[in-house]
Amino acid sequence: MTQDNETTHFGFQTVKTAEKAGMVREVFDSVAPRYDLMNDLMSGGVHRLWKDAFVDWLDPRPGRDYLDVAGGTADIAFRILNRANRHMSVGTRPANVTVSDINYEMLSVGRNRALDRGLVEGLSWVVGDAEHLPLPDRSMDVYTIAFGLRNVTNIDNAIADAYRVLRPGGKMMILEFSRVVIPLFDQLYDTYSFKVLPLMGRYIAHDEEAYRYLAESIRRFPPQDELAQRMAAKGFRQVRYRNLSGGIAAMHTGWRL
Repeated sequence: MTQDNETTHFGFQTVKTAEKAGMVREVFDSVAPRYDLMNDLMSGGVHRLWKDAFVDWLDPRPGRDYLDVAGGTADIAFRILNRANRHMSVGTRPANVTVSDINYEMLSVGRNRALDRGLVEGLSWVVGDAEHLPLPDRSMDVYTIAFGLRNVTNIDNAIADAYRVLRPGGKMMILEFSRVVIPLFDQLYDTYSFKVLPLMGRYIAHDEEAYRYLAESIRRFPPQDELAQRMAAKGFRQVRYRNLSGGIAAMHTGWRL
C-alpha cells in the first residue's frame, strides 16, 4: 500500500497520511503569533511550571549538544541554556542548542525572541520534520521534545529518529499532554478542553478549529505506560515517566545505551 492510500488521524478526523504534516503546519502557521499568549491563558501559566520541572529533571550542563524538536518559540531552549550556563567554569565549552521545527513561522517567533534577549551564541535553528531530521547520526547528546510529539504523523518513526541522532549514552526527554489519573478530574478536564479551549481559540487566536484540533490531538495521544513501551520498542533503555498536575501532562525519559 502506498502512502497516498494510507490514513492516519488529525484530531478526530481520518486523513491521508501524506497530508497530515501539511495540515499540522497550517495550524501552527496560523497560531504562531499568539502561541505563547494562548499557552499562558489556556493553562493559567501552569505550562511554565511544567517546562521548569522538565528542565529540572533534564539538569542541563555545559559542553553538551542539545536538540530541541518542535521547539519553535524556544521556551525550552532558553531554559536549557540558562541552566547550563550556571555550571560554566574556566575552560568549559558552553552548551549548544539546536532548535528544530517543521514550521518556519514558529522558528521565526523563536529567533525574534532570542534576539530580543540578546541571545546569539549557543543557538541554531533548523526547519525539519521530526520523523526525518536533517541531522547526522549520533550527533547529539540530548534530544528534547515538548508538546510536539502528538503532532507528528507517525510517533514511532519520530522516536526512532530521536534514537538515530543521539550518541551512545544520549538521553531522550518528552514533555506532552497525557492521560489524567485523578478520578472525576478527567471529566472536568474534558469539559474545559472541548467547550472552553475552542472559544478561546476563536476570540484570542482567531482560529477556533486549531484549538479544537489541540483538544482532539491530546485525546488521541497514547497514555503514559503505552508511550514508555513504544520508547523501549525503539531501543531506549531505563525508560521512566513522571506525571504533572494529575496526569494532564507527563514527562518521559529514556537513554540510548
